[in-house]
Amino acid sequence: MDVLVAVIVIALLAAVVVFVGAPLRRGVAEENEADEVGQRAELEAEKEAKYREVRDAELDHRTGKLSDEDWRAIDRQLRGEAVAILRAIDALGDRGR
Repeated sequence: MDVLVAVIVIALLAAVVVFVGAPLRRGVAEENEADEVGQRAELEAEKEAKYREVRDAELDHRTGKLSDEDWRAIDRQLRGEAVAILRAIDALGDRGR
């Protein structure tokens, strides 16, 4: 009989812990999701800014403000930075799955 009472008490305690802890776990999950959404928005803004920089460099090259050599160096650097941003966005997507 004492074993049965102990099992019931343990089961009740476990149920209480699960019931009380559920909102706390949900809050952490929602906070993590909000952080990810914020990071994604920031990276998307960085991506658009980088694309704008690439377009501006191309325009400067076409209008003669940049030599071929300078434009290639700047273009290579900007596109490398854009690829890094895209990889960071992809990494966020992988974590959410």
